[in-house]
Amino acid sequence: MKKHSFLLAFGFLAMAALLITSCSKDDNGTAIEFKDKSVNDKLVSMFPAFSNVEVYSLISSDDVLPGSPDFIFGAQPDGAGLLKDPNSDGYIMLNNHEIHRAVSRVMLDKTFTPISGEYIVDGDGGMTRLCSATLATFEEHGFGPIFLTAGESGADSRVHAIDPFGPASDKKRTDRVVPALGRASMENAVPLPKDAYPGKTVIVIGEDAGNGQVVLYVSNTVGDLNNGSLYFLRRTNQDPVETNMAVGQTYDVEFVAIDNASTATGAEIEAQAASKLAIQFARVEDLDYRKGGGANSRELYFVATGQLGQVGKTEWGRMYRLIFDASNPLKGKLTPVADGVKDPGNDLINPDNVCATENYVYIQEDGDSYYPDAKHDSYIWQYNIKTGQYVPFLTMDHQRNNPAFNSKYNTTGETRFGCWEFGAMYDISDIIGEPNTFLCNIHPHTWQEEKFLNSDGSGVSNNKEGGQVVILRNVPK
Repeated sequence: MKKHSFLLAFGFLAMAALLITSCSKDDNGTAIEFKDKSVNDKLVSMFPAFSNVEVYSLISSDDVLPGSPDFIFGAQPDGAGLLKDPNSDGYIMLNNHEIHRAVSRVMLDKTFTPISGEYIVDGDGGMTRLCSATLATFEEHGFGPIFLTAGESGADSRVHAIDPFGPASDKKRTDRVVPALGRASMENAVPLPKDAYPGKTVIVIGEDAGNGQVVLYVSNTVGDLNNGSLYFLRRTNQDPVETNMAVGQTYDVEFVAIDNASTATGAEIEAQAASKLAIQFARVEDLDYRKGGGANSRELYFVATGQLGQVGKTEWGRMYRLIFDASNPLKGKLTPVADGVKDPGNDLINPDNVCATENYVYIQEDGDSYYPDAKHDSYIWQYNIKTGQYVPFLTMDHQRNNPAFNSKYNTTGETRFGCWEFGAMYDISDIIGEPNTFLCNIHPHTWQEEKFLNSDGSGVSNNKEGGQVVILRNVPK
């Protein structure tokens, strides 16, 4: 009986431990611990229909990392990527910090706990705001690893190509831009997977301007970022007006060459877009390709974030599907698949980032100052590729009726819907060996403290917001 009682007690203790911390083994047998890693509150919550999705805090601006106690995880984490650390059994996480024009590198141990951090691009090196980004890897894209981070804050902004393993002493370098990808107020530069067009490098770029473009770079050499050609997206009937395309209707499109793309100024490229009748979108923000390989690799989703009161432009924001021709990346079919105008303020509001999986697209909102009539906080919507329906998946958790929360995270007095935004959401399942696991970045703009000022050390930005990254587990793919 005593032995039996001991076994029962041991069993209960083991079950309790599982309830406290969810541990598992990745491909190398290292223990990944799914639990809150940050001292800060989780700033998001799931909708009831997705209550099985687990949310854990990973890192926030209040966290003091043991290996670098002076490091501050800065404001507005946007574009991001994760890879295995080749020198340890841990991981390396990269994050753009948009307003700081910077890129941080955080080292995580084998349990997926942040242990140190530094900036590998600071405000001087970034030059312009760094928004979305793509980590190109040899396994997925045929070249890399290289962190392609797009500059956005003017027509002469560039795409940077950053070595994720490069020394932090290079953070002020301004010579890592890629001239062949042109000049524009760019949001992301997304290489298609290596099986989309074998033997080629094909990169799709979104321009976040009032007359925004979808731009294509094509090289006949894998990994070549210097010698390819650049093109604008336009309809074959050469109608440049965005709202002349209806949701659910499909349109023939082509890509037309940009002259002197490597040397032309941003203004010259903008003039070419107008004269060549490229489609004039309302601020093309993020782009992502459907996962699953094969034909899916040539199926791209992107968002036009919208501008209120602009004739011929989406106002509340749209998402598009672009299917490239199987044999020629310069041809395709374009379909608007979602538009917030059908229920203004309740539907899509300022879609900013996208994350495409095999069966869904997760649309992340930035309900910013363009949208004073927003009726909900910023959402992530789950768009079902098969049915075309989309439903709320995740929401910001402002806790406006919680005085203690308000005194910490809502310090600016701004309480309107949509005043926080989402950054990157991306799949890390294969990297950590855990299915259906994603990271998601949070911009809680009303969380401001003096100690967050100058987090990258450059002195370029006077922003003092906090930022956060959360882990999402059991995400439908």
